[in-house]
Amino acid sequence: METITIILILLLAVVVSGVVSRMLPLPVPRPLVQIALGGVIGLAANWRVTLDPEIFFLLFLPPLLFLDGWRIPREELFKDGKTVLELALGLVVFTVLGMGLIINWMIPAMPLPVAFALAAVISPTDPIAVSAIAQRVPIPKRMMHILEGESLLNDASGLVCLRFAVAAALTGVFSIGDAALNFLWVALGGIAIGAGVTFLVVRIKAGVSGRFGEDSGSQILISLLIPFGAYLVAEHLHCSGILAAVAAGLAMGFAEGSAQAMAATRIRRNTVWDAIQFTANGIIFVLLGEQLPLILAGAAETVRITGHHEPGWLAVYVLAINLGLAALRFIWVWVSFRFTLLTHGRTRQQPNWRLVAAMSFAGVRGAITLAGVLTLPLAMADGSPFPARDLAIFLAMGVIIVSLIVASIGLPWLLKGLEMPAESSQLAEIEAARIAAAKAAIAEVERVEHVLAEGQEDADLYVEIAGRIMDIYRRRIETRSPIAEDAAAARRVDRIEKELRLAALRAERAEITRRSRQRELGSDGARKLIRELDLMETRYAG
Repeated sequence: METITIILILLLAVVVSGVVSRMLPLPVPRPLVQIALGGVIGLAANWRVTLDPEIFFLLFLPPLLFLDGWRIPREELFKDGKTVLELALGLVVFTVLGMGLIINWMIPAMPLPVAFALAAVISPTDPIAVSAIAQRVPIPKRMMHILEGESLLNDASGLVCLRFAVAAALTGVFSIGDAALNFLWVALGGIAIGAGVTFLVVRIKAGVSGRFGEDSGSQILISLLIPFGAYLVAEHLHCSGILAAVAAGLAMGFAEGSAQAMAATRIRRNTVWDAIQFTANGIIFVLLGEQLPLILAGAAETVRITGHHEPGWLAVYVLAINLGLAALRFIWVWVSFRFTLLTHGRTRQQPNWRLVAAMSFAGVRGAITLAGVLTLPLAMADGSPFPARDLAIFLAMGVIIVSLIVASIGLPWLLKGLEMPAESSQLAEIEAARIAAAKAAIAEVERVEHVLAEGQEDADLYVEIAGRIMDIYRRRIETRSPIAEDAAAARRVDRIEKELRLAALRAERAEITRRSRQRELGSDGARKLIRELDLMETRYAG
């Protein structure tokens, strides 16, 4: 009963955080509100949630990373793929090496392998926190896509670095060659497993649905199980479950490009996933806040590890680590932008420092950092306590909170009045797809009307209704916007109109899907148009 009560309280805190964040006059990110509410719960209640890292990873990360990979615009990700890889791989290694040395120099009591382990868990950025900030701060789309792509991929590289740092701390042995080979296996294996599991499940699901019909509830449940299946298979084969979940999401985006599922299934599935995303994101940060009182209570003991006696030194270390992370990220992003300009022949142009600074401030830490630092072992191989574990957990949590606060304050100031490079608009291709879909619908209505009216006594009624529907589509072509029309009162007219409208909507969807497959229309625009058609179809298919 106590466990159920705790879960309900956490869910209530997530709901309250959404209301409070909208009520505040200042643009405070929702994660900060959730951390604060979690802290209140931790102080007011006499129970504590024991976070098992393996359970935490399994319950929260696969579905969230899967959904991020599923919904990220693939064209934008591939367009800036080079930049994303530079940030997700090069920056992580640069951060681990640089911050590991800085932390060990700053806190000599923390052994070098443990310092590298701490640097590894604070190197990945968090798409959840960045998205929450973006709700209150208008981050340019292209920058947001780069940040999302980076955070999807750098989780795996950061956690792999953590694995080798912990192994070095436990055994005292580290091999660069073994680490490189293991990284390739972990990364490539995770990607292959995630994509393979998704395509296999989708193929089986399509075959069963095509033969026996589709059940919306089962389809939604299958989509929920895919990320967990990919994660567990990858972890069983000692690959990256994180990358497997991301790859499964990306593969799901490709597989769903054919729009095979029923309209009602897609609408309900989107609603379910939206609820899961909101709930899981919120619980992660509420749990972080709930852990803070216990960690702060041990601050006096933790600070002694550093050789000091005043707890204020912990705040100094947290701020210094955040400054170090920002400086290393600024240097890497500046060099990356400068190299991009050189490759495009603009040798005299310098990167915009405000843009580079905004990219640096947007490197917010979150759930991966929290979950990663909790995986630090409790004891060494000889049974002695793992050195500086509590200190590492405290510093990691401090980095999460400070990075959120700094981003929520610094990003609006840096982005205000900042002129970004022109972004290609999707309006033209969306409108072209809308017109093409309307033309396909007119042709299909005309064809179906002839088939249905053949041999019917009231064939004129079919012609009249079909003409009315085709007029709607013709006006859509002329005005570039759909025109809604109420269903006829008579049951006969309503049934005929329903059949013809459903035929037209299916034709529109087929045309949009074709354009998306042939890259004449972006996946983001295609998803928007398909959702419009789904909503219209549910009106007539019910």
